[in-house]
Amino acid sequence: MHPLEILEFPDPRLRTIAIPVKNITDEIAKFTEKLLFTMYDAAGIGLAATQVNFHQRIIAVDISETKNEPLILINPIIIEGAGEIESEEGCLSVPGFYEPVKRFSEIKLEAISVDGESFSLEASELLGICIQHEIDHLDGKLFVDYVSKTKRQLIRKKLKKANASRSGSK
Repeated sequence: MHPLEILEFPDPRLRTIAIPVKNITDEIAKFTEKLLFTMYDAAGIGLAATQVNFHQRIIAVDISETKNEPLILINPIIIEGAGEIESEEGCLSVPGFYEPVKRFSEIKLEAISVDGESFSLEASELLGICIQHEIDHLDGKLFVDYVSKTKRQLIRKKLKKANASRSGSK
């Protein structure tokens, strides 16, 4: 299996709002395997379908040390949020940058599994932060949207320059 291409900021496709998954087909199940493979290959702890240019509401998460506790959330919806926590966040679509972001410290959400079963989940700390970060991607939002406009422009400029030098153009 080959990893999917991860879009990088400021790619406008990252701003696409994902649509709900209507039916969990074999194609969707296979996509979730590719999404997990890509996340693990990139050494990430979360990846949203939007980040690989697939605009349906699917996220993959695995915050375990051993990378053997994958969590696939289809059509995730945060139904409750409480408290506030600020932590340094990074993103596979914004490589090399880490910024403080404030989020709910605890969330309750509903989602659907790859088996088509609806379930509820309560998450806090790193898992809660990661899920909120990935749901933002499904809504066309990036963690750099939480920083100042000046800092966001600086990050955009540095990533464009890095992308240009990787592709050999100026």
